[in-house]
Amino acid sequence: MHKKVQAKYSFPFGKRIEVRGFLFFFIFLIFSHTVFSQNPMVKAQVETSSIKIGEQFNFRISVNEIENVILPKLELKGLEIIDSAKIDTLRNMLIQKYIITGFDSGAFYIPQQQVFVKNQAYLTDSLLIKVATVAIDTTKIKKYPIKTIKKEPYVFDDFKIYIYLLIAALLIIGFWLYYFVIRKRKIEEEEPTYKLLPPFEEAIYKLNELDEKLLWQNNKVKEYYSELTDIIRGYIERELKVPALEKTSDEIIDMLKDFHDSEAIQTNKETINKLKDLLREADLVKFAKSKPLAPEIEEDRKDAEEVVHNLKPKPVIKNDELE
Repeated sequence: MHKKVQAKYSFPFGKRIEVRGFLFFFIFLIFSHTVFSQNPMVKAQVETSSIKIGEQFNFRISVNEIENVILPKLELKGLEIIDSAKIDTLRNMLIQKYIITGFDSGAFYIPQQQVFVKNQAYLTDSLLIKVATVAIDTTKIKKYPIKTIKKEPYVFDDFKIYIYLLIAALLIIGFWLYYFVIRKRKIEEEEPTYKLLPPFEEAIYKLNELDEKLLWQNNKVKEYYSELTDIIRGYIERELKVPALEKTSDEIIDMLKDFHDSEAIQTNKETINKLKDLLREADLVKFAKSKPLAPEIEEDRKDAEEVVHNLKPKPVIKNDELE
């Protein structure tokens, strides 16, 4: 009896293979549905796949991760990116939105975009966008007469080269007028009149002019003695017609002594000695940084004027006077 029951529920070998195959197929379907039902890591979407010329639409790239994500720089052919929004984070997902349009009719692809998530590359799907022309009913278009060509309004750039040339010409003319007319006239007007005076009058004029400068009174003793001796040297050079400005103090004194001995000048030894003391005092002030007192400076000023008064060339006697 037991053997009969066992024989009733046993399967042949072929039947057992069919049952196992069915079980494997059923498990595979469940596994495949589980795997493919999961959301992909990256995804590209458009709100519409067909637009008219100039019409805008949204393109979105979403990533199921928010850390270590590198989004691509979107590059398109036939389509143009109008704007791109900031990356948005929503439920552990990164979303990048773009506003796109097209100005040429036809079919254009948004190519696959490569997105890196944690150093692993993922590709989005490519999307086809159709751009259609806008139908125009020419029978309803109001026609206008053809207008004549209008000239563009003038702007600064049309005249700037002429303005620059005019400014350059005015500068050149102004420089020429100043340098050759105004400056020359100013120099002639400012030319000191004492250069036309006789040597004696010129020396007295310069001495009075030196007094008005108040140099030594303002602690400019070196400048005072330098100008004082230059006035005396200039007087000797013009009056006696010798290069006194180029000679040293000792050379000037020796020269005057020779003139005195030869009776070529009208002066005395006392005047020569005063000039000698004045020139040495000036050399000490200029080169040895000597600082004379106020009474000494005033005395040197008197001696300088006395030298001018008492140092004269001997007049030349004409032949008519000798006869």
